[in-house]
Amino acid sequence: MYLIHVQLAAPADALIPDGIGAEALRLALPEERVEHVCLHPKGPRGPVLGVYLLAESLAEAEERAAVLCERLLAHHPGLAGWSPRRAEAAFLAPLGHGLLGPPGRPTGGPAGRAE
Repeated sequence: MYLIHVQLAAPADALIPDGIGAEALRLALPEERVEHVCLHPKGPRGPVLGVYLLAESLAEAEERAAVLCERLLAHHPGLAGWSPRRAEAAFLAPLGHGLLGPPGRPTGGPAGRAE
């Protein structure tokens, strides 16, 4: 399973409508193998759709997430003027670093010991 972030560009001062994640999931085709879609409305560079899907490769997952987003933008009247910026795998911290902790702290127990 892949998590692909699709970053969206909004027209000036536009707010993303409620329910966009559910609408994207409704528009997904069975062969796209989309499992879940969530919206992060206030990403640092604008709204981001998180698309969880099954695919044979990262490139295939990114392409299918982009196609789904294009379909969503074409079908939803509240997204007129919006466009996708990019569709790419979500960045994860390097192995050995905590996802939520400070840089350089290894994952593991309370003292940072791997268990």
